[in-house]
Formats: sequence, C-alpha cells, structure tokens
Amino acid sequence: MLNELDKELERRGHPFVRYADDCLVFCKSRRSAERTKESIIRFIEEVLYLRVNKEKTIVGYVRGMKFLGYSFYIHSWECRLNVHPRSYAKFKTRLKELTGRSNGMGYEKRKTSLGLFIRGWLEYFKLADMKSRLQTLDEWYRRRLRMCIWKCWKKTKTRFNNLCKCGIDKGKAWEWANTRKGYWHIADSFILHRALNNDLLRRAKYPFLLDCYRKVVS
Repeated sequence: MLNELDKELERRGHPFVRYADDCLVFCKSRRSAERTKESIIRFIEEVLYLRVNKEKTIVGYVRGMKFLGYSFYIHSWECRLNVHPRSYAKFKTRLKELTGRSNGMGYEKRKTSLGLFIRGWLEYFKLADMKSRLQTLDEWYRRRLRMCIWKCWKKTKTRFNNLCKCGIDKGKAWEWANTRKGYWHIADSFILHRALNNDLLRRAKYPFLLDCYRKVVS
C-alpha cells in the first residue's frame, strides 16, 4: 500500500527515505515541513485509507532524529549518519548482560556470545560514524571482562597462582589475591590492567569493539 505514498512523494519532489512503515520526508524549513506533514497525513488517511499515528508523526530538525536505530548530524555542511543514543543504550545494556559476573556463562560460551552479538550489531550500524564512541565504550567493556575473569578466580590460591602466571611478582600477587575490595573496583586496578592487559585478552580471543569495527568497515 505504501508504494502509492512513494509515488506521491516523488510526484511532489520531496526527498524522502522509507523502510516498511517508517518514513522520513525532508523539507527546507520548519514551516514547509508542517505543511507537508498535514498534507501527507490527509493523503494517507483519505486516499490510502490507512491510519496515521499522530503521536509518532513529528516535525523536527534532522539532527537527533531517529530512523531504524540511526540518527543524523551535520559535519562541514554535510549530513552524516550516527548511531542514535537509544540504540547505544540498548547495545550497552546487552553487553552488560553478556558480561554479567553472575550469568552462569563459562569462558568459551561468553566469548562466542559476545562475538556473535558484537559483529551482528556492527554489521547493522556500519554506515554510521562511531569510532570515537566505540573507543570509550571499549574501555568500559574491557573492565567488565576483567571483572568476570576475576570473579571466576574465586579462591585466594587460584587468584595468587593466576596472577603469578600473568607476570605479577609473588608479593603483590599474594597481597591482591587476599584483597576484600569489590569486583568492579578490582577490575580497574593497576594489577589487573597489568595481569589481564589488552594483548592477553586478545590472545584469549575476547572480541574487542574497535577490532571488530575495523574488520567490518575495511
């Protein structure tokens, strides 16, 4: 049915983009956009006999407008794609679930689940500019990985032995193996940054956001 809407918008000369029943129509001014909104609603309801959700049909500046999870911003007089803040929030929530220290996942299942989710998400949003945002998110994500690994080293002896294997001297390893500080706090400590550094996490085949992003956009 909405093919007729496409033809009508083309006839009127409006730049637009549509996927299923999600549609953006671009106008040069707010006043023009208001007129277009009213006339297009009339066309949909009176010609196509379809109901329009008036609450979701809005007029606004292109910056920050959400479409299929993407948003838009202006750079050097050019309109470019970004990931909408709500899409980032959902992404971060899912990462938090997959890196939860009490979700019962073992090492391999966690790596597999993270790899599938991260690559799928990045494939969908690969048209967006998000390198700097991913860099910040990567730091938070790696801290959660360290937290999960530290949680798995439950016993003092296990922590001591593993810290020694990761190159920490015995005195410091014993001191930190006996610490009573919380998992999230320890995950950001210099000891775990040294013991579970980025290279070690990569060798253990944990997927990093920026690494996956580079592969997707290359």
